[in-house]
Amino acid sequence: MKKKSIGLLILISLLVSAAAHFFFLQESLDGRYMLGPNDGLSQILPFKQFIYDHYTEGNFFYSFRFGLGGGFYSQLAYYFSTSIIFFLTIIIVFLLEMFQVIDPPDIKFWADAAIWVSIVRLSLILSITTWVFRYLQIEKTAAFTGAVVYGLSVMYFRHVVFWEFFSDAMLWIPLLVIATEKIIREGTPAWFIFTVSLMLFNNFYFSYINLFFLAMYIVFRWMIPLTANERGKIEQCKLFITSGLISFCLSAISFIPAAYGFFNNHRPPYEAEIPVFAAVDQPLFASRYIILPAMFILFIWIISLYKHSLFRLFAYLSFLLILLHYSPIAGSAFNGFSAPQYRFEYLLSFTVAGCIAVGLHHLKSVYFKEIVLAVIASLTVYSIGSAFIDPMMSVASVKNIIFTLLLMTALLLVLYRWKTSIVFLRCLQGWLIISSLLIVNIYQFTLSENAGVKKVSKDFLESASYNSVEQQQLMNHIQQATKKPFERIDWMIPTRNNTPIVQRFYGTSLYSSILNQELLFFYWHDLQIDMGRESVSRYATLGNRSNLHSLLQTNFWVRPKEQEANIPYGFQKFSETKNYVAYKNTLPLPFARTTKSVFSEKDLQQGSVLDREHAMLQGIVLKDETIPHQSWNAPVKNRINQASIEAIGGTYQNQKLSVQETVGGIDIIPKEPNQNTVDYYLGFHIQNIDGLPFELKVNDYKTTRKAFDSIYKTNVNDLMIRVPKDEKISIRVPKGNYVVKSITLFEEDYQVLEEVVNKDVQSPTVNINRNKVTIDYNNQTGERFMALPIPFEKGWKLQINGKKQPIYEANYAFTGIALQQGKNNIELAYTPPFFSFSCILFLIGLVSAYYVCNTKRDCH
Repeated sequence: MKKKSIGLLILISLLVSAAAHFFFLQESLDGRYMLGPNDGLSQILPFKQFIYDHYTEGNFFYSFRFGLGGGFYSQLAYYFSTSIIFFLTIIIVFLLEMFQVIDPPDIKFWADAAIWVSIVRLSLILSITTWVFRYLQIEKTAAFTGAVVYGLSVMYFRHVVFWEFFSDAMLWIPLLVIATEKIIREGTPAWFIFTVSLMLFNNFYFSYINLFFLAMYIVFRWMIPLTANERGKIEQCKLFITSGLISFCLSAISFIPAAYGFFNNHRPPYEAEIPVFAAVDQPLFASRYIILPAMFILFIWIISLYKHSLFRLFAYLSFLLILLHYSPIAGSAFNGFSAPQYRFEYLLSFTVAGCIAVGLHHLKSVYFKEIVLAVIASLTVYSIGSAFIDPMMSVASVKNIIFTLLLMTALLLVLYRWKTSIVFLRCLQGWLIISSLLIVNIYQFTLSENAGVKKVSKDFLESASYNSVEQQQLMNHIQQATKKPFERIDWMIPTRNNTPIVQRFYGTSLYSSILNQELLFFYWHDLQIDMGRESVSRYATLGNRSNLHSLLQTNFWVRPKEQEANIPYGFQKFSETKNYVAYKNTLPLPFARTTKSVFSEKDLQQGSVLDREHAMLQGIVLKDETIPHQSWNAPVKNRINQASIEAIGGTYQNQKLSVQETVGGIDIIPKEPNQNTVDYYLGFHIQNIDGLPFELKVNDYKTTRKAFDSIYKTNVNDLMIRVPKDEKISIRVPKGNYVVKSITLFEEDYQVLEEVVNKDVQSPTVNINRNKVTIDYNNQTGERFMALPIPFEKGWKLQINGKKQPIYEANYAFTGIALQQGKNNIELAYTPPFFSFSCILFLIGLVSAYYVCNTKRDCH
């Protein structure tokens, strides 16, 4: 392509991209954003701000503000931490900030910027796809029309609104195609190495999906040659394998930490049945994932187009992907063989666009009779499809629009082939672009109205439901009173687990698809901390349990005034505003705690959750059984046998609870509790027999449980709820049938916590700087271990007095250090897992890429 043509293509792509965002550009004038109300606000915006803040401060790997602390480079690789588009955005924004063109970016800045980044991204997709279609010898206007069909797919806007990082995947498909063709046709691997290495670096999850497509494309290409003298399959295989290995090496500094983060996450197996085929949606009229263009439906009935190998290639790929679209098992396979997710349909958008581009290129050679038959066949297909639409569904209102688009497309197609006039051909291509613009803007309107996108506005971002001035002021006031290295605040807006990231404080909650599984197990199994909401991708709060608050430096507790019941023991009012109250812990513990007492996780398996809390307070609990340890000999007694259980609003027999009234459950009435008891720890197993979601209430404490077939269900049904001492404990659930068993009841007087807090010990000196923790401690009393509230995670390296030492998994999910007698100069440093090895692979990849790309090959 000539420079003038490239410039014109970029300009037209920008104009079409802006027109494709017309609806949201209008919305932006009214203070609304192109963002989903759920993950868009809860993940996309917070993670953008979080990564920008850390990267521009020179911190690239670890943050104590990432939930309870974590390696965000690897855990956020699924989102933006390795995104090339976001890297470029950071550079531009940082330069604008540095030259004082803009103020320091905040949440509202990233909300405003989303639409402009999307316009640029989509224009890149249009330009690159046009260039690739031109390489495949498709006429330029047909190539651009096909690119528009691909870029202006509903999947692009679904992704960019709800999960923006998903939309980057559409950049790589056309680049993969040209990279593959370069090897097959020319035997040159440079483009393949460049594309695959960047793709693997950018996002491991969509690389997985794109590599599925790459495999399909190569297999279909071997069956359908496009040019003469293509390289032999053995030579191709050698080049694909060699180039793929080099690409892996070049991307290793991103891909390996990201892959480790994925495998160090835990997703319970999806237990619901996954059918082979299912009626997913209506892709002819309205679908959340793919709207098949009328031109594609018309072209697939034209037999003579199948004489052209390129059309056959795209058509057959499209047929396969349509089949996979209707297969939940395929949806599971594309999602890593987990719960079915329909995120791969952008592949179908590309192959459909290829069909249309090739069809337009060869349209002049199609017989008029074939056009007429294709129109009749297409009208029949749409008529049959419309018969399956429920007239009460919102889809029905779109039916007339789709039929109108079909008729207009068919009319222009017939007129062109009747007259074979270039004017009618340009009108047809222009109509395809206009109809694509119309469809995506209607789709954006639908998202706004039906998916709550219109609620995402500047006013909402400044409201108490997200980030009000009152909340910010209270957080700032608390942070001014916190001690070094840091103290955590137990506070989040309901369902917004990333509130600490938004409001920039050290919190106790996090919402991310990739989490440190040690923390998940800590919450789900080891300490059974209820989060107020069941979810596989969140953790939150500490269950209002004072022992855990003190152990994990969570010394402030904030709630709205109407929800200030269940204040953790030992907390006193610190500050209040019009709507919120903050409490401060009067029983804090130091960040670095030393001990002579060592307990074993295995020995405590049969103990209660309260035993484990006491063991962590009185010493350290280690996973490594080879370390000499002492037996736990102070078990807390289960008092459930000294309590009576009564059914309320239903019956409770043989561990089955049947609630006939709107709300019911059981009452547990403790008998003769200890006079010093402050709280009860109530444990029980609960499941809804019908597999329905439900709200569970224990006295003033509320939590929710997922449906059996929810993809976000933890499959953990054993709960431990801390309840302030009362005459009775009421478990309440909605009408229905439940299994309630394994009920336990423990009493807590906090004597252990108070003894530990009041113990006169030497506190080590701690300093935290980004991904480094330094501690100075003079061990004069024979302390064996130091316990730190740093989540245990691969990537930490420990040196004591300049010598490398092992790190122990302690207190179920945190860090333990074996102390030496006398002076201990401790240095903990974090780098992403296998980072040094990844850097070596990167250097090997550079050398190999240079050698392979400069090796001359014989032309065939």
